[in-house]
Amino acid sequence: MPTQVLVADDHQIVRQGLKALLERDGFEVVAEAADGQQAVQMAEKLHPDVAILDVTMPILNGMEVSREIQRISPKTRTILLTAHTEHHYILEGLRSGANGFVMKTQAAEDLVRAIRETAKGGTYLSPEVAEAVVKAYRKKKEFSVDPLSGRERQVLQLVAEGKTTKQVAGVLGISVKTADTYRTRIMEKLDLHETASLVRYAIRKGLVQP
Repeated sequence: MPTQVLVADDHQIVRQGLKALLERDGFEVVAEAADGQQAVQMAEKLHPDVAILDVTMPILNGMEVSREIQRISPKTRTILLTAHTEHHYILEGLRSGANGFVMKTQAAEDLVRAIRETAKGGTYLSPEVAEAVVKAYRKKKEFSVDPLSGRERQVLQLVAEGKTTKQVAGVLGISVKTADTYRTRIMEKLDLHETASLVRYAIRKGLVQP
């Protein structure tokens, strides 16, 4: 039975390219998702062997999706696709529990190897990603304790994407009052007092692209 794969990326042309690449090598692409929320829903429904997740997706980024998939489909292995080698993207991705980290520029060469390795229970890092990890270690970049809960990170990403409190509530299926409470709590925890500061924080943490 071929390895079943979920592909999540907000660019259709990327999804199509990845699907063609994977099917050529004998994998079965069972679903495609255009945003993080769809990816979580499909993973919960289909429980694929491997989920390939773009780091910077709308609504939920790849790192948050990776965390959610570990909760709802623990047997699914997750691989993050990234165009960035900045240490904060890499460290946050690893902290999310992802089993693989592949550079988009090297996806054709690395992704098949990454799927095979992670499906067997291993871990795979693209050479550029591994180099970034080593550099971060040498510079003593540490995992700081994240003061935000999973839901608060979701709200922060949506705010950083420019969504209003009402839109945040609609996306997450919560009341406007609850969404506003989350936003206030985030600002208090981070000691930030304006939306622009929240956006800068979200970029530093790799939740959204600059």
